[in-house]
Amino acid sequence: MSFKRTLAGLFRSFESSSDRAKDPKLKTHYYQLSKEKTWAEVTSTLKKMQGYKVLHEVPSVGEITLEKRTMTGRAMDITVSLISVGPSKTAVDVYSASRGGMGDLGSNYRVVMELFDVFDKKLSSYVIRG
Repeated sequence: MSFKRTLAGLFRSFESSSDRAKDPKLKTHYYQLSKEKTWAEVTSTLKKMQGYKVLHEVPSVGEITLEKRTMTGRAMDITVSLISVGPSKTAVDVYSASRGGMGDLGSNYRVVMELFDVFDKKLSSYVIRG
């Protein structure tokens, strides 16, 4: 992680991915799978991940809400969104925010990167590079 990202983390307590993200690592990830199949893979993976607690799932909307505790005990709220882009293409975005206080020293950025890494490994044969 760069010094610039850590410096930004002094003041920011959230991070999110999107199609318009300036950082290429924070761009929306696309998978050549239907939303239903992507949902099944992502939810089963999140439920098995150590340190993450699935709080709420809304399959019809395509949102999964998670909680993660940092080493210092601070809680992070994470939302994983799945959007159907076509019959066999799904977009996945991640939003992570820390509760209370200013700044996160880049921990929300690391959470977004970790989740994308896990999803990309699990769905490696379906990743759309672009």
